[in-house]
Amino acid sequence: MRSRAVRGGSGAGAGMARDARRKSGNGRPRSVGAGLRSSPQVRRLYRREVGALDLYHTLLTVPWGGFFAALAVSYLIFNLAFGLCYLLVGGVANARPSSFADAFFFSVQTMATIGYGQFFPQSFAANLLVSVEVLLGMSGLALATGLIFARFSRPTARVLFSEVAVVTVHEGAPTLMFRAANQRRDQILEAQVSVSLLRDEQSAEGYPMRRFHDLALVRARTPMFLLTWTVMHRIDEKSPLFGATAQSLAAENVELVVTLIGLDASLSQTVHARYSYLADEIMWNRRFADILSFGTDGSRVVDYRRFHDLAETGQ
Repeated sequence: MRSRAVRGGSGAGAGMARDARRKSGNGRPRSVGAGLRSSPQVRRLYRREVGALDLYHTLLTVPWGGFFAALAVSYLIFNLAFGLCYLLVGGVANARPSSFADAFFFSVQTMATIGYGQFFPQSFAANLLVSVEVLLGMSGLALATGLIFARFSRPTARVLFSEVAVVTVHEGAPTLMFRAANQRRDQILEAQVSVSLLRDEQSAEGYPMRRFHDLALVRARTPMFLLTWTVMHRIDEKSPLFGATAQSLAAENVELVVTLIGLDASLSQTVHARYSYLADEIMWNRRFADILSFGTDGSRVVDYRRFHDLAETGQ
């Protein structure tokens, strides 16, 4: 999703703030942890017995470039170590004396079980070392294959959220709205969406707190999410947003955290997507531009080019 200014009078300051935030990252729709955008950077302090590094999780979530870089470094260190061992114990036929290059490439051939025939072990120490390397090499190959398969097979949802949310009058009541769209051609079955409001409050004792409030939605689930979905929350006396203004939301450091889950019809696995809106990304007295129409042949047309566009409410 490219960063762009929102039409319909969203305000130059809010547009510049959104553009500055969205230029960071990899250009895809942002997916954030609950409340992390509106909170200061967090440093984690662990007890000694609690590990701060989960290697398996790190290898599954690190970007592909970092993953293959880690594999390449591990592969190089592995063969350098065994090449040094072969150089020390000797017993490799046709290897030049004191040639680390020959020992290194013999390790590469042994690890991959290639066996070109130029180098081969001819002493008990070399054969023992070959046995150890083949065992470790096969185990490492199995682990790398499993990690690559796990990364490829992870179910993901490609859900596009509108860049802003709006507050407008709908059926006689002020209503908070935002859009979601399924960017894949397959269906998300039994899709459910939840919206939480985070804001700074004070307890009865006067202590500052960051509290969650679940927002009741007009429709929180749909049996089939194929094209678009306008999520709505009616702002009435029971709503945490009742009586709120743009200024009060900014003062309370408000953030709306959206979570959408469902069953991918092709993979038969649960997928999820997350998004969030800060106070300056909630536009008041605006509505979303229409994107649904009918073609000349009677077919339904969805214009995603206007997905983020806003229009005046006429009030």
